[in-house]
Amino acid sequence: MEALLHQILSGLAAGGIYASLALALVMIYQSTHHINFAQGEMAMFSTYLAWTFINAGFPYWIAFVATLGVSFVAGILIERIVIRPVERAPVLSVVIVFIALLVIFNSLAGWIYTYTIKSFPSPFGGSFFPQNPYMSPHEMGTIGVTFVVLILLYAFFRFTPLGLAMRAAAQNPVSSRLAGIRVGWMLALGWGLAATIGAIAGMMVAPVVYLDPNMMAGVLLYAFAAALLGGIDNPFGAVLGGFIVGVAENLLGAYVIGTELKLTVALVLIVAVLLFKPSGFFGRVIVTRV
Repeated sequence: MEALLHQILSGLAAGGIYASLALALVMIYQSTHHINFAQGEMAMFSTYLAWTFINAGFPYWIAFVATLGVSFVAGILIERIVIRPVERAPVLSVVIVFIALLVIFNSLAGWIYTYTIKSFPSPFGGSFFPQNPYMSPHEMGTIGVTFVVLILLYAFFRFTPLGLAMRAAAQNPVSSRLAGIRVGWMLALGWGLAATIGAIAGMMVAPVVYLDPNMMAGVLLYAFAAALLGGIDNPFGAVLGGFIVGVAENLLGAYVIGTELKLTVALVLIVAVLLFKPSGFFGRVIVTRV
């Protein structure tokens, strides 16, 4: 029973990371109606920036905040410089741009930092949380950070004028322009927020999987499965899907298929959702007459 509880709680910790990255995917999808395949590599590169700050002598939390600021600005610049010129291009062209961003960030990280695996510190030491036999301090900290991010995002989009304007711009750009909202900049801010959330996910997962240019490949796959499961256009559903995927991955890997085949859980979920419930559990079903 203790082993089962440990697997469930560890799955919730991993699910928090998947939920964060899935939330970033949903934010990009709501603004562009495309999946950002480079979201994981952007998070990885941001984590390398945090590692650079820490090695330069900055305390962890100062490096954390500085990385979030740089990631936010970088997300806005990517939207304005790279995505904006192709926003009306065919879908295949946009997908190629996203894949190009993935390759560019991965190659830049390998060129600058090499492909040698590096350790990344966890801010949640043994004294930060009380010791218990079920979860490590880092796992408890990861869940805590995830919920703090979710609460802040909910409050931002629900109660602030800027958050409401960003929601309106993503859901109905034409009416938002008529209301005087600068839709282009709202979408750019959405990219900045998505890059920031991705950076948080990268810094939370790096102490577990170690720092490597390819460290987010599997995480992105799980996040994509979570976003599809909950609904690619529903932030709440994506978060819930992240926790479901994290627990399912841990339980199936420990008791059914083994750790070597854990990644297939995400692939099976993706195929099953696309076949039987394309809108996810909480996504909107849009019917159009053709």
